[in-house]
Amino acid sequence: MIDWHRIDTVLLDMDGTLLDLHFDNHFWLEFLPARCAEVRGVDMDDFLADILPHMRALEGTMDWYCIDYWSRLLDIDVLALKREVSHLIRFRPHAQAFLKALQSSDKRSLLVTNAHQNTLALKVEHTALDRYLDELISTHDFRRPKEDPLFWDQLREAYPFDPARTLLIDDNLSVLRTARDYGIGQLLGVAQPDSRQAAKIWEEFPAVGAFTDIMPRVGR
Repeated sequence: MIDWHRIDTVLLDMDGTLLDLHFDNHFWLEFLPARCAEVRGVDMDDFLADILPHMRALEGTMDWYCIDYWSRLLDIDVLALKREVSHLIRFRPHAQAFLKALQSSDKRSLLVTNAHQNTLALKVEHTALDRYLDELISTHDFRRPKEDPLFWDQLREAYPFDPARTLLIDDNLSVLRTARDYGIGQLLGVAQPDSRQAAKIWEEFPAVGAFTDIMPRVGR
């Protein structure tokens, strides 16, 4: 699935790739709406009916990923609420073993996430992701999401890499399409980003089911 001899740099998404997307899906689709509905004294279904169209309209933009934006819009501390369910933050199966194998190889590994810096910090607090990767990068530092073609130029300027000799693993189809257009050499989707949901059907890109299937060769 991966030609490791042609890879120098590995770019890894966080939510749904290294970490189980169940935390995020539960938070945004269940926990946060329930709390907002409770505060407003309305039915959760009514609250969702009001907010979901707005959320969908922002999908793929920086505001979509920005907890500061949602805190202001909903008049609620989103980060504080995330802490209440942070016990759900966990690695996807064998992700740690995969990261350790990368550390023992000659590959440079960078986490590249659309998550807000404070969300990234929360997840590092619960997973120690910073122990496994060479760099942890939030797209909020560049003010452009991974779906924006210009982001990749900015990333390459800040963290030089050869696109043709780079692997990106991401569960977001739009991100993979943008990376393909930019010239990223090898691209993988994720078969089951959320452990509580059925596997996704991928057509445009190969998808990894288990990290044990793509372990890099250990040794320099």
